[in-house]
Amino acid sequence: MGSKSQKQCFHCTLPVSPDNEVVSAIKGESRSFCCIGCKSVCEAIYAAGLDGFYRRMYDGTALAPPPELPRELALYDLDEVQEEFVDTLGETREIHLLVEGIHCAACVWLIEHSLLGLAGVKQARVNLSGRRLHVVWDNSRLKLSDIIRRLGRIGYAAVPYDPDAAEDRLKRENRHLLYRMGFAGFTMMNLLWISIALYSGADKGEFRTLFQWVGFALATPTLLYSGYPFFKGAWSGIRHLHLGMDVPIAIGAGITYLYSIYVMLSGSVTGEVYYDTVVNFIFVILVGRYLEAISKRQAVASTQRLLDLQPRVATLLSDAGEKVVPIRSIKQGDRVLIRPGERIPTDGVVLEGQSAVDEAMLTGESVPVQKSPQMTVSAGTINGHGALQVEVTGLLKDSALGRIIRLVEEAQASKAPIQCVADRIVPWFVAITIGLATATFFWWLNSDFETALMAATAVLIITCPCAFGLATPMSIAVATGLGARHGILIRNGDVLERFSSIDHFVFDKTGTLTEGAMRVTVIQTGSSQWSPGDPVNDEIRELLGKLLAVEQFSEHPVAAALTACAESAGWKRQQLQVKGFVNRPGQGVSAIVEGVVVVIGNAAWMRANGVAAEPAFQALAAHLDQTGTGSLYCAVNGIEYALMGVEDPLRKDAAGLVADLKAAGMQLTMLSGDRQRTAEAIAARLGGMPVIAEVLPEQKDQVIDSLQKNEHRVAMVGDGVNDAPALVRADVGIALGSGTDVSIASADIVLMSSELDKVRLASALSRRTLRTIRQNIGISIAYNLIMVPLAMSAFVTPLVAAISMPISSLLVIGNAARIRTLFKGGK
Repeated sequence: MGSKSQKQCFHCTLPVSPDNEVVSAIKGESRSFCCIGCKSVCEAIYAAGLDGFYRRMYDGTALAPPPELPRELALYDLDEVQEEFVDTLGETREIHLLVEGIHCAACVWLIEHSLLGLAGVKQARVNLSGRRLHVVWDNSRLKLSDIIRRLGRIGYAAVPYDPDAAEDRLKRENRHLLYRMGFAGFTMMNLLWISIALYSGADKGEFRTLFQWVGFALATPTLLYSGYPFFKGAWSGIRHLHLGMDVPIAIGAGITYLYSIYVMLSGSVTGEVYYDTVVNFIFVILVGRYLEAISKRQAVASTQRLLDLQPRVATLLSDAGEKVVPIRSIKQGDRVLIRPGERIPTDGVVLEGQSAVDEAMLTGESVPVQKSPQMTVSAGTINGHGALQVEVTGLLKDSALGRIIRLVEEAQASKAPIQCVADRIVPWFVAITIGLATATFFWWLNSDFETALMAATAVLIITCPCAFGLATPMSIAVATGLGARHGILIRNGDVLERFSSIDHFVFDKTGTLTEGAMRVTVIQTGSSQWSPGDPVNDEIRELLGKLLAVEQFSEHPVAAALTACAESAGWKRQQLQVKGFVNRPGQGVSAIVEGVVVVIGNAAWMRANGVAAEPAFQALAAHLDQTGTGSLYCAVNGIEYALMGVEDPLRKDAAGLVADLKAAGMQLTMLSGDRQRTAEAIAARLGGMPVIAEVLPEQKDQVIDSLQKNEHRVAMVGDGVNDAPALVRADVGIALGSGTDVSIASADIVLMSSELDKVRLASALSRRTLRTIRQNIGISIAYNLIMVPLAMSAFVTPLVAAISMPISSLLVIGNAARIRTLFKGGK
């Protein structure tokens, strides 16, 4: 074993030989390396701003010796670097890229279609509201650096998405936009004085040429600096045979500017220069884009607030004491200290301490949950009055909060069918715009060249596909972010569209309409009857021992009720010898206890095990059925020995949800593994609905399939575990109360709390979202139908067109933001 004081390579963690040690200053600190290669790779990683790789620390395994020094983008092909951003380093990989330069649906179309043309790219989806690109690619056929290069060639700069860096990049991009807008605004104010002079008579005197040259001197740098993004985007689109919104803007600004130069240089006394018009509409369009960027961020602020729940640092406990470290340096098995009032940094198990934890972020329930040793805690939740020592079990991306954020991001990047139609239309929209502008120019050319030029320019500027392209993604982004804040996780935009057309809700009974916490209400044997609170006689006590011995191996809620009842009578687990345990889901269990065969389950399970019905229990069973209480039989050595009543209380809001859905015209069905009469009694207590009882878990999806074949649009509401096949089969699967578990993989919508009213809210959210999408598309179409004819008729100047264009986009963004009023009592 080596000495504890032996140095390790800062990059690969291998031991550093004193003879071969290479020392370099990294960000002002002296670091030791085992070789020149490690030093070079480390310097390249820091130069690219990817030093977060080293903040993660290592999981105990040394890195492989470094390859030759990569050049520029080849750095992103290193597995050590990709590990920071890619979940699985297999053949098929997926990553989120932050893309600078996205501002309209035409950009989305260009990026997606350009990448899908690369061999090896399996999926490319752009989140317009967040300017993020989700790419799935085959790493054996294509490198990540090739994808980023491809984006660069079509005019977009991309880097791996990191929440910490993304906000800074967006701020920097908006700051550059603000600088361009400020420069154009300064020039516009000065040009207004020139325009006033020219319009006041100076255009007829000796100063006409002077004022024109001053206008040229002000407009030229404005066009080159402030107008640069438009010309860059237009040139990129034309090179790749794709017409984006920058093309008509660049054409309008360029032609107006060139015509003004022609008038100035030719000395024409009839023509006018329009430098002020060029500067004015560039300034106004930049103002519109800046307002759009701010409005987008505000509209999707719900997602950012989820990201803000992730703590940035944690207090690490070690033999050396406490140390505050970056959250990314934490690894599984570490011990962390959470002081009162702090957010819990990772998922973990409590080792020491007791406290109450506010889990409203996950469950939506405001009552704090008491935590003690061996209980689990989740990242992002808030510790209460006590200090906790926690062993880390889930790193940030694998935590419940991480899965929620990833699900919301995937939903915002997804596309509803209605959006796919919009994306296909946008490129044709721009082509039609250029066609209309050309037609307008030639229409007016015979009467007046300047009128023709101004009318055509106004058409180019005023026709706005941006609002049309934003109609769907902004609505989906707001809806999914809002839903996540209120404990409603929506898998993708397609779900919202499908959910709005649902006409039939199917509810699993146990754990959905009921609390899922069973309790024993009565035990009847051949000679005695016992209820909770009564003294336990020897016969009942002996029976409870047998029940505990068998049911301790089952995870069914009924088993939990029976074991709790037996433990309250003094029995302990493993107290009796048990072997031959058999479990049949939906029917019952059996085992040999101390040499005695014990069978527990429903009547069908009794018959399947050759147990004859005992007439003495039939009257009590009938009474229990009428009250909605389940009947459970116990047989000993082939003889029916006892009947137990087991009840699962209804959720307090179940009846209200059923009434609301009926009032909305929905058809309802309840699925249950209970006997028909028991299930019907529970349905009656809920206000009445059709019941399909005695259904095994594997049969539930067959029920859904049958309803779908009868042309019903079905939403299945279940607990997300044993209902997984039915949740997948349904048009929309809704998992209740187990959103951090297997339900995320099988359900379309995950409700993080046990509040049934969230089903109604999810339905209302889907309908509101689809209605908002249609309203936004209507706003865009109405705007163009009104404004384009006015521009073609020369009633609208280029400046008015520049003011009007961003207004339509802002109207769409503002209308999408109104979805947030749904949970504030809005209709």
